[in-house]
Parts: sequence; structure tokens; C-alpha cells
Amino acid sequence: MTMRNLIMISLFLFLTSWFQAQEVPNDFLPADFHKGRRQEVRKAMPPNSVAVFFAAAVRNRANDVDYIYHQDPDFYYLTGYKEPNALLLIFSEMQKDKEGNNYDEVLYAQKRDEKAEQWNGKRLGVEGVKGQLGFEQAFNAEEFLNSDIDFSQFENVLFFDFNNDFRDTNDPADIFDLIRTFKEKSNYPSDYDATKQQLYSMIKSTELENSANVAQTLGRYLNYYQELKSDKLLVDFVEASDDRSRIEIKEKVALQLKSNNLNSAKLEEIMNTLREVKTKEELVLLKKAVEISAVGQIEVMKAMHPNMSEMEIQGVHEFVYKKYGAEYEGYPSIVGGGNNGCILHYIENNKPKVGNDLVLMDLGAEYHGYTADVTRTIPANGKFSKEQKQIYDIVYNAQEAGIRASVIGASFQAPGQAASEVVARGLMKLGIIGSPEEARNYFPHGTSHYLGLDVHDKGTYQPFKENTVITVEPGIYIPEGSDCDKKWWGIAVRIEDDILITKNGPVNLSGMAPRTTEAIEAVMKQSSPLDQFKLPPLD
Repeated sequence: MTMRNLIMISLFLFLTSWFQAQEVPNDFLPADFHKGRRQEVRKAMPPNSVAVFFAAAVRNRANDVDYIYHQDPDFYYLTGYKEPNALLLIFSEMQKDKEGNNYDEVLYAQKRDEKAEQWNGKRLGVEGVKGQLGFEQAFNAEEFLNSDIDFSQFENVLFFDFNNDFRDTNDPADIFDLIRTFKEKSNYPSDYDATKQQLYSMIKSTELENSANVAQTLGRYLNYYQELKSDKLLVDFVEASDDRSRIEIKEKVALQLKSNNLNSAKLEEIMNTLREVKTKEELVLLKKAVEISAVGQIEVMKAMHPNMSEMEIQGVHEFVYKKYGAEYEGYPSIVGGGNNGCILHYIENNKPKVGNDLVLMDLGAEYHGYTADVTRTIPANGKFSKEQKQIYDIVYNAQEAGIRASVIGASFQAPGQAASEVVARGLMKLGIIGSPEEARNYFPHGTSHYLGLDVHDKGTYQPFKENTVITVEPGIYIPEGSDCDKKWWGIAVRIEDDILITKNGPVNLSGMAPRTTEAIEAVMKQSSPLDQFKLPPLD
């Protein structure tokens, strides 16, 4: 047996015993999945380029307490690495190290630290990254600080620009130091403007016949970002009246883009395209997150009564998530009783008793990185009133129309358009509005977004593709004081389901959670395991 084989066997036994000792779930995405995703990124990269990804920063909650760490979704998608203070480099072509070995990717991970691990848990370290995540080239993060990588040799350095919302800690190779080092090595300008660079790239890549449409888009950017109005090239392109002027501006823009090799636009395009369509491995986890969330809605329907608080209702949902092993909520839980449901992102959830109101519950479990997004609206007392049912049925019919419109090749706006028409007709029939345009007063948001590693996941917003997952979530919200009969005030209804686009039509992944008024009322008559759960009163 060769020395190499002995080393590999020893490493395998070490990692096996170490991860058995950890007793972690065994249904995470496999290393081959992440490797395949990196290869897809590489295929989409321009020649002679490097893509740079940073792990999410640790963020402080208060004093010496940090928020629970959550990895950047793109970084997790490409690596499976769940720790902070790390850096991933993907190269479009093979590179050679000092010993002449070929490599086309490298992960810099936070190093093992016995004292730190005693307080905050085991770290993979370099050997764990190689053994578990399948990287051939991996180093401690601090080695990047003194590495001799020459970013100037690449025609494009692809990266996401920085929000600068992280701290410089005592760790000598934290995310602050890694980003600072990258900026130094890549000659990152102090006045770098990612939005401007994105717009320049848009101008450069636009065919002349489409210039007028791009000029309209740029005009909206200039109206939203007032500081961009000081950029003469952007303003001139928007105001140009002939092709000759636009050609001259495109040439000047191309020269500006060549002033450095930093590109903070291309990587967004690549990741949007990749993450929009889910692989079979992703769908397994996403479906599980959705099913867990649907079960949570069912169990709350059984347990609901008028004396429950919004916070207690939230707790029942999240208990179900934890019972099934979902690590997090995909976003802050929304539980709004009565008029609180009219606040679209209401997360205080502090109403002491929901009484006889409708309760809008928008929650989603996150399972192994993938998040669901399921909303149900139910009567706290178990029975819809006449007015509540009338509004609810409009929303239900609107959602049915939106789901039917969610087919391969349809525009991303198709579900929303279908749902909006139903809402407008329904509200006019009830006399709540006088014209279709007024429906926006009571249905002010879009109907769909992508779903996956983020609750509002990445995508291209082009016509629907097979194995894309979206939400369909129409709603009607009539706040107190609205310009309609008082009997409608305080009624808020949203129904949201997670829809898989398939060649055989849309599949409602969260359909097991009752959606019709009749089905909801029937489930609410069932007993709950929590009926016998009593806590002693507090002083």
C-alpha cells in the first residue's frame, strides 16, 4: 500500500468519525451538486476571467451577541460551506500553482481553532473542505492575505459589489480583511459605482435597434437614483435623438469600461440564470420545506381560537418547523389579526387576542437552505362571516386564475394579470370600487416571485421555464378608514401557494393546506394536540 493510500484512508476515517460525532442530518445537498453548479458558472464566464464569491459576514445583534449565522445563498449554492470568513475563486481556464499543478477553483476557509470551536462549534478547516465538500485546492483564509494572485492578468474580474455592512473583528482573516485584501489586489477604485457599471454594460451590449427601449430603462434609473444624473454619458444616452449620437456614446462607454477589469454586472446575470431553474436535488429539499410549512398551517387551523395571541400563533407554526428539522424561518413570520393583516410585512405579531377577526398567516420554513412561502387566512373563531367569505372567495378565484396562467412560456406577469382582473371584477361587483383602476388601492402588490434559496429568489423574469418555482399570492386588504362601506373595514385576505412549473402544467406544492372556506372551516373543527397543553399562570 502506498503512502498516498495510507494518507487517504486515514483522512477518510478521521472525517467519518468526526461527522458521526457531530450527528448532523445526512440529507444535505451532495458535494457533486455544488461542484456541478460551479462548473455551470465556469461555462457562462467570459474567457480569461475569475469569479470571486465571499461568504456572508457575521452580523452583530447587540453588545457581544451576534445574529445566528446564515450563509450567503450564492456561496452555499456553489460550495455547501456554511461557515463565515471564506472566499471562493472560480477561474474560466485552468491555472497552475507553484508546483505546476492545474486547478480551476480554490476555496479559502476559516482555519481550525480549538479554543474557538469549544465556544462556537466545530469548523471544517482545510481538510474538511477537501474531504466533505470535494475541493482539491483549499487553504486557510489567512493565506489569501499573502497570496500572489495577480487579478490584473484577467480580462474580467467578476464579483458582487459590497454593501459594507460588516465589522472588522479580532480575527486576522475575517470577511473585512478578505474584502480589504481583494480590493487591494484588484485595484478596486475608491469611487467604484456598481450601478453605473451595470448601466454602462447595458449600453455597451445593447443592439442599436433596441437603444430606445434601453434609454427608457436608463431614464427610470436616473429618476430613482438622483446621483446618476451627474453622469454625462448616461444622461446623453437617454436624451440622444439619433443613432449616430448613440453610437458615439456607446464607444465612450466601452472605453470607460476598459479603464479597469472589474465587472460587477456579469455575475448577477449568471447566478440569476442558474438559480431560476431548479435541479432535481434542489426540488427534493424545496418540496420538503413547502410540505413542512403546509403542515404548520394545518396544525394552526386545528389549534386556533379567539383567545390566542398573534405571537402564540407564530410559535405554533415555528414549533412545527423545528419538529421537522427545519433550521430557520425563511423570512420573519407574519401573523396579522384583523386590521394588522392590512400591513403587508407586519412582523410585530404582538396583538394579545385575535378575537373574531380573520388572521392572515404568511410564513415559510427553511429546510437545508431552501425556503417555502405559504399564506393562509382563517377566521379565529372557526367560521367566516358573510363579508369575510365574500372577500375571501374573490381572492381564491383570483389565485386559481393566477395558477392556471403559470405555464411554460407564459410571461412572468401572466399570473398577476390574470389575478388582478378577477380582483377588480369582484370588488366592483361588491360596490367597493367604481372602476378597475381603483383595485390597486386594495391589491397593491405583485402576485408572484421566484422561490428557492431566497424567499424572493433569483431569476431572469423571462417567460416561465420548466422546473421553475414561483409563488402565486393575490390579496385584498381593506384598512380601517377606507373609502367604502364600514362593513368591509379591517378585512385582509391573502392566499399564497408555491407553484412548480412543469411540462404538464402548474403543480401546487403547498396544496395540502386547505384553501377554500369550506375546507378551512372543516379542519378548524378538528381537535389539536395542543388543546391539552396548559402552562401555569405567571405572576
